[in-house]
Amino acid sequence: MNELENLVPEWLNLPAVAESLNLTITKVHGLLDERALVAVRITGRNIRSVPAEFLDDGQVVDSLKGTILVLTDAGFSDEEIIRWLYTEDESLPGRPIDALRGGRKTEIRRRAQALGW
Repeated sequence: MNELENLVPEWLNLPAVAESLNLTITKVHGLLDERALVAVRITGRNIRSVPAEFLDDGQVVDSLKGTILVLTDAGFSDEEIIRWLYTEDESLPGRPIDALRGGRKTEIRRRAQALGW
């Protein structure tokens, strides 16, 4: 396992994402295309997978898409986006993904925007 895979506690393959969201696999591909979700290939399985914490109660975390778009505009790859969201930040405190799940999107987006400058 590489460092990114160890950073994220649980991964879902795309069929599992589809099942969790009660969508077809083509709709999940649409979520990836529109940058509502990001996925990376997991070593060993070599299939695209999404961090499980990107989903909450049968939906994509509400503020995730906007944050992904800001980080994409800052030049981050999908792998770098996931790494940033899952890296502990003492000034938060915690991980950005936890802050997003806790409803603190304004603070996280502000930090993400600052990365682009």
